[in-house]
Amino acid sequence: MAPDTIVLVHGFWVTPRSWENWITHYEQRGFRVLAPGYPGFEVEVEALNADPTPILKLTVPEIIEHYEAVIRELPAPPIIIGHSAGGAFTQILLDHGFGAAGVAMNSAPTEGVRVVPLSQVKSTFPVLKSPANRHKAVPLSFEQWKYAFTNTFTEEESRALYDRYAVPANGGILWGSVLANFQPGHQDTWVDYHNDARPPLLFVSGSEDHIMPPEIQRSNAKHYKSDTVTEVKQYDGYAHLLPAQDGWERIADEVLDWALEHAAAAKA
Repeated sequence: MAPDTIVLVHGFWVTPRSWENWITHYEQRGFRVLAPGYPGFEVEVEALNADPTPILKLTVPEIIEHYEAVIRELPAPPIIIGHSAGGAFTQILLDHGFGAAGVAMNSAPTEGVRVVPLSQVKSTFPVLKSPANRHKAVPLSFEQWKYAFTNTFTEEESRALYDRYAVPANGGILWGSVLANFQPGHQDTWVDYHNDARPPLLFVSGSEDHIMPPEIQRSNAKHYKSDTVTEVKQYDGYAHLLPAQDGWERIADEVLDWALEHAAAAKA
């Protein structure tokens, strides 16, 4: 039976609200769509901005366990689509045996990916400029948001999306992802790149993404050495907040069709 459920995984500096248009779009195609927030994200954007305590408490293992618990309750493996940090979490979930196929959009890298483009350094500087931010929930100013997330959008579009979606991010997790490549043993974002049982995985890259540029997507994909499907598709002219940019409907349809096709092929 083909997957009839889609699980959407959001990234940092946003909440499940960032999937609002995709939820409606996929539901209109007849799918059951789940967009769980991270633990503590049951409240809305405005509440998290007023009190970011739930953000400060986040850990990667707890986020992964939360999504695994949601998926474990489903009658059949879903399609998993993640954006940004959600793309890294999608990779981990697939590696753990969850999902029928996965799509990692403008994904944060998993452990071992060492490509660090200058635009990423500039985008993450608000957090990484100080080790003290490891213990803080760190917001982006509007100008920082526009550079990192919406550099191809108009000023008005960027402002509207910032007001509707932006929340602080957990500085400890971001610092941990940077330090993971310099610490012994497996860290929180480790995946087994040789896992032959991993479901098919598509990396989606926006050519104009500043914070997770195409070099990162290509490097992350090349790390996979398993006998499974791993592909990269680039969309020219798209920024990091690709799910909200004009033309997102075509991308939503194409990545879902890819996932359904490869989920069926993997099952056959």
